[in-house]
Amino acid sequence: MYSLQFTAESSSDGVVERDFTMGEIPGVLWSPASGADRAPLVLMGHGGGTHKKWPAMTGRARLLVNGCGFHVACIDAPGHGERPRTAHDEQEIAELYRARAAGEPEGPIVVRYNAHLAERAVPEWQATLDALQELPEIGVDGPVGYYGLNMGTAIGVPLTAVEPRISAAVFGLHWPDALAETAKRITVPIEYALQWDDEHIPRESGLALFDAFASKEKTLHANTGRHKELPRFEADSAVRFFARHLGRAVTSPA
Repeated sequence: MYSLQFTAESSSDGVVERDFTMGEIPGVLWSPASGADRAPLVLMGHGGGTHKKWPAMTGRARLLVNGCGFHVACIDAPGHGERPRTAHDEQEIAELYRARAAGEPEGPIVVRYNAHLAERAVPEWQATLDALQELPEIGVDGPVGYYGLNMGTAIGVPLTAVEPRISAAVFGLHWPDALAETAKRITVPIEYALQWDDEHIPRESGLALFDAFASKEKTLHANTGRHKELPRFEADSAVRFFARHLGRAVTSPA
């Protein structure tokens, strides 16, 4: 198995950002510039068509680092960011663009493609978690959370279902078709975001996926607005959620 290799480092506003590779998998780890020797870890999955350092990823990571003192890690999903696309990736992306241009539903294509990506990404995430827990500032016994919306949910649900080290997760904005049966195996605390006026995911579909989780503690955050109009304050809510379940108090930024 490949070992984790740091390739670059920068620091700003109390956050240290370190690029790393796990074999051919590129990733980034955000950490507090100062604080306790060890801190909880949040794995963060990016959305479709974006990458590990997409502005939303960087912003959410900084909220978790500065607000809770957590470590946050994100890797490029297969066919995204710095990773090359396979012929299958190219075919599915072309089909998505064709459907979009024709005004046809995107859901069936996205669900199918994301399920394929999840099969490839879940073992990559597990190997990355193995390597991250070897770092002294994280360790093997610290709590781990998962945070991912859209495609991040498509990958995060099967990952959380098979990964006992994940003890809390934030999901949202995805169809139930390929995920509902898997969600029934998840019992850790869940926070789920849903856009009430989503033009791609019917309201009843989002509710069906939320209902499928077997968690005793699960909270639905439904907001008015379309698919890409998730309020920014939901990221603040995710910070409070992880602080409750991973064991750190939230601090307000200076």
